[in-house]
Amino acid sequence: MTLQVFTLLVGAGFAAGLSGTIAGLASLFSYPALLAVGLSPVSANVTNTISLAIGSIGAVHSSREELSGQGRVLLRLALVCVLGSAAGAALVLVTPPSLFEKVVPFLVGGASILILVRRRSAETAGDERSGAGHRHGWLAFCGVFAVSVYSGYFAAAAGVMVLAVLLATMRETLLRANALKNVLMVVADVVAAAGFALFGPVDWTLVLPLSIGLLAGSWLGPVVARRLPTDVLRIGIALAGVGLAIKLGFDAF
Repeated sequence: MTLQVFTLLVGAGFAAGLSGTIAGLASLFSYPALLAVGLSPVSANVTNTISLAIGSIGAVHSSREELSGQGRVLLRLALVCVLGSAAGAALVLVTPPSLFEKVVPFLVGGASILILVRRRSAETAGDERSGAGHRHGWLAFCGVFAVSVYSGYFAAAAGVMVLAVLLATMRETLLRANALKNVLMVVADVVAAAGFALFGPVDWTLVLPLSIGLLAGSWLGPVVARRLPTDVLRIGIALAGVGLAIKLGFDAF
């Protein structure tokens, strides 16, 4: 590996970790970087997932403040996430990689727009903690399971979809839902990565630099999000997601 490739992947990993923990768009930077250094789409997908599993752990530690009081719901959703991600990872190994290409832009775009919809929650009431709880618990589980299947299969913008599901089905602030999303994405990536490590075409030499950047970016992301106005954060996430949906749409059609 050349120094140029190493530097490119560390930089892409940092951008992926930062954008992933703030907006759920990690693969917007990491996946194209792996393609740029010569990996095939399938190899880039599995190498990206393993790097995300290692590098995104920093977000869990950095999000402890927003995760306070969410232990029980986090455990339940994490179990659902494990099942969905395992199913998605299995699909990668037995189905064509183009399976979701044409539907993904609509999923990403719809989830991004949904994030803009304000709901009565702790956020609107001005209390960062008192709004915790489910509005529609079974919908949260079903939604997280569905997105986890997608995440285990392809992962691009899965964080945006999970965030949209959590905001739509739980009485939580944007920051607390985002912290929950960060942990669930780590769970999904770890489960998928376990399968890919055993059976997928992983390029392990590229995992190291990408993971280094991801660790730094994912640790910094929650700190940055905490300092941004909620409305600015919400609009930024939505616009970035819509932009990615448009790009994916052009690529697919």
